Amino acid sequence: MIDIHSHILPGVDDGARDFDESIEIAKWLARQGVTDLIATPHYIVESDFMSPRADNLKLLNELQHRLDAAGVKLRLYLGNEIYINKFIDRLVEAEEISPLANSKYLLVELPLHTEFSNYEGYLCDLNAKGYQVILAHPERYEIVQEDYQKARDLYEDGILLQCNLRSVVGHYGKEAERVVKRLARDKMIFTFGSDTHRVGSSYYLVQAQKKLTRYYNPRELSILLSINMKKVLNSGF
Repeated sequence: MIDIHSHILPGVDDGARDFDESIEIAKWLARQGVTDLIATPHYIVESDFMSPRADNLKLLNELQHRLDAAGVKLRLYLGNEIYINKFIDRLVEAEEISPLANSKYLLVELPLHTEFSNYEGYLCDLNAKGYQVILAHPERYEIVQEDYQKARDLYEDGILLQCNLRSVVGHYGKEAERVVKRLARDKMIFTFGSDTHRVGSSYYLVQAQKKLTRYYNPRELSILLSINMKKVLNSGF
């Protein structure tokens, strides 16, 4: 599995708190079949989560060195989970924030409980400028839970949808589980991710994949968990 959404970098957001915890998360993910991982620390304008790309890259390289030394078979890449704002393209061009694995793909999130004014227009504008937006965990947004058509509109606009595997096993509640299953049934999901912040109490990535066999055959599941993400890793600018 190639995982495009994780908070494994130490001390930069609400994910891993130090290198020791980062290494434990990496081991836990590797045991569940993750071979490649994009670290996507939050980037939220005017918040405590604004670690710049250069600093994140140093942390990533140090973490990769420590994983290699510990024999953990996990390849790391850099990205960001970018909270939607009006300046995303400028921040990318200024190398303040990171596309996924130095590609054209941007992982963008919306507010969980409110609606960002003209969010659809901003996301489509990024695509028109040559980027490819991947929307993080649409099943978790109240606006989608209340109106499924909003997810369909984004999908038809060319916005790619990344759902969380934890949603499949009910971690975020019944509404998120209901929406992710509908998105799976409608074949609107581009990929799944772990959105890992801590070591979990169970192997939910494996459990979620078993549940997804209700909606996808083995080839389709391979496309979602690996093949589509290889396209991301191989599409650097």
